[in-house]
Amino acid sequence: MTTIGKPERTVRVNERIRVPQVRLVDENGKMVGIVSTRQALEMARDRGYDLVEVSPNASPPVCRIMDYGKYKYEQNKKAKRARKKQHTMHVKEIKMRPKIEAHDYAFKINHARKFLEHNDKVKFHLIFRGREVTHPDIGLRILSKVAGDLADIATVEAGPKKEGMVMTMVLCPKPATKRQKEKITEVEHATSEESRPIEEKAEKGT
Repeated sequence: MTTIGKPERTVRVNERIRVPQVRLVDENGKMVGIVSTRQALEMARDRGYDLVEVSPNASPPVCRIMDYGKYKYEQNKKAKRARKKQHTMHVKEIKMRPKIEAHDYAFKINHARKFLEHNDKVKFHLIFRGREVTHPDIGLRILSKVAGDLADIATVEAGPKKEGMVMTMVLCPKPATKRQKEKITEVEHATSEESRPIEEKAEKGT
């Protein structure tokens, strides 16, 4: 069987079209009208094309005269492009300590940002050692800062949650459209502030 697009959709071509009449569309996209299937097949062959059923549920079914081989090739190309654009979301993990240094924190935040920009989730593991476990407030403060520093690109999906010696939090990337809208809003706000009269800004400053 030959299929186009979705695998479950079987497309009937030429002699496989066994209804008595079809609604015919020619190779230029012009509606010919209702003709016998035999006549439609002869027209397609005379012009060096195939007769392809494009709307089997219509009454009568709609068929089009076309180069079926070329059409199938184009459909396969579109399907490949669509598959390339698809992205499987993964969960990336980043480990941190309560006494993390500023430069190490910045390094890990940059890594997390790259993961989120690639549309992956990020799970942070804040690992306590020894007596550090008695200060969960430090872990909450660090993870809250993480969420704030990445708020432009991500939202908190789960946590912060402490289990034993580890506190975890999962960030989920915001949809690209939402990020763009928020960025546009920020730019518009900044522009409106810049365009306000000097007197009004001075008055606000006082």
